[in-house]
Amino acid sequence: MRRMIKNINLGEVNKVAGFVENIRNKKSMCFIVLRDVSGKLQITVEKANHPDWEEMLASITIDTVIEAEGKIVSSEYVKLNGMEMYPDSIKILSSIAEPSPIVAPKGEETNIDLRLDYRWIDLRTDKNTLMFKVQSYFVNKCREFLNNRDFTEIHTPKLIGAESESGAGVFKVEYFDRDAFLAQSPQFYKQMAMAAGFERIYESGPVFRAEKFASRKHATEFTGFDLEFSYIESFHDVMHMEEEMLEYALRGVKEKYGDEIKKVYDIDVVVPTLPFPVMDLHDVYDELEKRYGYKVDESEKGDLTTEGERLVAKLSQDMFGHEFLFITGYSKECRAFYHMRDEKGVPCGYDLIWKGCEITTGAQREHRYDVLLKQCQEKGLENDVKFYLDFFKYGCPPHGGFGIGVDRITMILFNEGIKDSMFIFRGPDRLNP
Repeated sequence: MRRMIKNINLGEVNKVAGFVENIRNKKSMCFIVLRDVSGKLQITVEKANHPDWEEMLASITIDTVIEAEGKIVSSEYVKLNGMEMYPDSIKILSSIAEPSPIVAPKGEETNIDLRLDYRWIDLRTDKNTLMFKVQSYFVNKCREFLNNRDFTEIHTPKLIGAESESGAGVFKVEYFDRDAFLAQSPQFYKQMAMAAGFERIYESGPVFRAEKFASRKHATEFTGFDLEFSYIESFHDVMHMEEEMLEYALRGVKEKYGDEIKKVYDIDVVVPTLPFPVMDLHDVYDELEKRYGYKVDESEKGDLTTEGERLVAKLSQDMFGHEFLFITGYSKECRAFYHMRDEKGVPCGYDLIWKGCEITTGAQREHRYDVLLKQCQEKGLENDVKFYLDFFKYGCPPHGGFGIGVDRITMILFNEGIKDSMFIFRGPDRLNP
């Protein structure tokens, strides 16, 4: 049975398989660097011992998939992990790989759109392999954190019969004899779970946004990680849950992958201290003006501008020495109708900014039917979301939650663009591969 390279046993015969990363076919020797998802191994062929392999070795190209079986020996002359294989057999498992269409001239970088055209080839790098291992591990640590706190994972529908949330930016699809829509978030169904008495739930799944942004951080389809839980006393309980989960997940990432991330990306994973700092939006604008001369019109101060969001990275470091900042006090005009409001009409919610990029909108939800109906009517949505309003007619506990974008977390952690941080990117101009 094939072994992953990281699990091979020195001094024993092992079978390995993977992509050929490099091949040097000399007169008397052939050196092959084999790569699987766990690591790399040098395969050393003494041609005098295998004269019948000459034609096969000459045919092998970079990225051809092969299988090799032989003894693993240590060698002080081999830079790659100080070991090599002397194969007893080599078998070509794939077609002979053609030259890569995305190799750029030395010193240049291939255009991102060309790389995305051949994404399956673009992903064959140490950097990308590491990125998606870390992304998977981060999500698993979030799951672990929540499972340990009695949360239940659910899976909500992505085809829905009404335009969710604001009704803007949704994809309409044909659904037999009527229209359906791709869900902008699992928000309504998360709250349905609260009305069902589940109390603590989370979900990781696709989210769709029909918005023609062309920025470093936007996509039309991405992976969300959402949670909702009942019997909270305020939205501060939601903030506390999020900061604890992120600290737990990032600490796990640093412990398992911190050294490798530093080696491959030259990035230090910072485990955030608890609690995260919190500021009111109006105070944020006051500090941005006082410290950095950044001014906005009063009409814009109900929400955080894109430039203000970027400057918050510096503000949070200068004021608190922290990469994260919770911002509260957004205007009701800029928040969803289902956010609970305090006695002054201010939404009971927050955004979380990490390194100058918003990663979360969270809130306590309005669970009282009459109040929720009124807030829905304010935005002219009561007919569109009648099915949602029905959840609250039959009793529902106070609750709140948040959602984070898995791809955006990856983007910020590795300091990459969103196109590089997603397994397959979807944007207004990209539906393939």
